[in-house]
Amino acid sequence: QLQASGGGLVQPGGSLILSCIASGIDLDDYGWGWYRRYPGKEREGVSCLFGGDGGTYYIDDVKGRFTISKDYATKTIYQQMNSLKPEDTAVYYCAKYCGDPKGYPYWGQGTQVTVSS
Repeated sequence: QLQASGGGLVQPGGSLILSCIASGIDLDDYGWGWYRRYPGKEREGVSCLFGGDGGTYYIDDVKGRFTISKDYATKTIYQQMNSLKPEDTAVYYCAKYCGDPKGYPYWGQGTQVTVSS
């Protein structure tokens, strides 16, 4: 299970960097995704870094504001989040998986992101 970290309280327009350490895993063997869950709702995919060609995908809500990346040296998956909005407030999770969150059974601990003035 992967543990997300880096969340916190930030004002609208602010930035955060979420991290997910993938110890012992070859980063190129998987696609990597960030997901979020609003209270009382199902998880939704936010961003994906595909294996192979390393292409990326973002939901429309975060395009141009969020960036997913990976660092081979530290075996860490990142999500840089800029221009944060109150509607980005959620618990964020990482996964070595890109796709429908219902198809992934290995959720670890998420990290709370709260965007509020």
